[in-house]
Amino acid sequence: MSPAVLRREVSASLVVFLVALPLCVGIAVASGVPAELGLVTGIVGGLLVGLLPGSSLQVSGPAAGLTVLVFEAVHRYGLPMLGTLVLAAGLLQVLLGLLKLGRWFRAISLAVVEGMLAGIGLTIVLGQVYAMADTEAPGSGLGKIAGLPGLPGDALGSAGSRAALAVGAATVAVLVLWPRLPARARPLPGPLAAVLAAVVATAAFDLPVATLDVQGLLGVIRPPGTDELARLAEVGVIGSVIALALISSAESLFSAAAVDRMHDGPRTDYDRELLAQGTGNAVCGVLGALPMTAVIVRSAANVQAGGRTKASRVLHGVWLLLFAALFPAALSLIPLAALAGVLVYAGCKLIPAGRLLPLWRHHRGEAVILACTAVAVVALNLFEGVLLGLLLAVVKSAWETSHVHFEVADDGEGRIRVALTGNATFLRLPKMLDTLEALPRDRPIDLDLSGVRHLDHACRTALTTWADRHDRANAPGVRVPPDPVGADR
Repeated sequence: MSPAVLRREVSASLVVFLVALPLCVGIAVASGVPAELGLVTGIVGGLLVGLLPGSSLQVSGPAAGLTVLVFEAVHRYGLPMLGTLVLAAGLLQVLLGLLKLGRWFRAISLAVVEGMLAGIGLTIVLGQVYAMADTEAPGSGLGKIAGLPGLPGDALGSAGSRAALAVGAATVAVLVLWPRLPARARPLPGPLAAVLAAVVATAAFDLPVATLDVQGLLGVIRPPGTDELARLAEVGVIGSVIALALISSAESLFSAAAVDRMHDGPRTDYDRELLAQGTGNAVCGVLGALPMTAVIVRSAANVQAGGRTKASRVLHGVWLLLFAALFPAALSLIPLAALAGVLVYAGCKLIPAGRLLPLWRHHRGEAVILACTAVAVVALNLFEGVLLGLLLAVVKSAWETSHVHFEVADDGEGRIRVALTGNATFLRLPKMLDTLEALPRDRPIDLDLSGVRHLDHACRTALTTWADRHDRANAPGVRVPPDPVGADR
């Protein structure tokens, strides 16, 4: 590597490090785990996953998209189970990669993915606005929504809450205004600038706000024990592992597709990238750390800062390790309200507000799936919300592909010929039966199903039943071919 290329990669790695540092810490706090575990995951994402094949430019680490799932898992099973869940999810990802199933993640409906991210974003925002006000958040998503009207009164009730709310709101304001400043006026990434401003303001005005509690990396690493591993046989734990593996895989591979559009370098090998992500998660599980995904914010920062090789993402892991080892006390200066503000901003970025109206105008079915998935994630949980979204996407596809066209003609000999074309499924049964029952009841009818590409069992049974009833009650002569050409049985 030439000196010029090395300088460019080092410069890009420093930018990624400065973006990743506050996000690693903030995501860990929002997930209900020690802040250092977010740094551990970021370090593994840089030093290990950064060296593995797959995508050469996207950067891995803890992701806001997994915050809700991790928080629910830790709340339900306890912090000691986190490593076991992440280890099992990582091994499942490795298996999916070995089976070369990585490319199939691209077949997931985009509306479901956007709805999932929107639901995650809403859940993060709803949870972190309470943290910004130094107020305990209700347990459920609907409870958080119901508590919003009373939140300002609670926040203004004490000096500490007022100070925390001011710090959090100022952090969000910095993040919103930062991209609008001239490039020369913003030498630091927005998240780091906002957190540094909060640290300076807290110290300068001696604000009574809570700050991070730092223990050091070695103090938080806890490999899974035999008791935790034995719980992998529980149905609920298996469900959490599958959800963690599938959602982290989907987020990583969608991120890879987005990053590939940002540069002209080598394209991502999806199966190898899935293997790399699974390996990283398995190592994070052994260390008891947070799960990782490829993160679009850090990856975009890497590409925009000039990163062109794996060196930039590996070096960003080196900087995270050095900072955690040499300057852990610096983390204890960060106000929790500032991290909450960073996550509120990150959660809002996950909500595709600008796409909703155009999507409703041109693809209303997709808009409905997106909205239903988002609402279900907030009201129920991440796994059930995604399952509901996938179910709606399948139903929508089945409805759109199930089209039946009728051609009714008189053959001149007293018989009526009814020709059906298209795909006849149970979804179209009401239309089919309404059309048939509207035909004259005193004349024989021939049904021509040769143009039907698919005829499911429900439709065949309904047509046969209608034909028998018509023959008995009215005019004999209805014929349903037993095995129509081109129709599925």
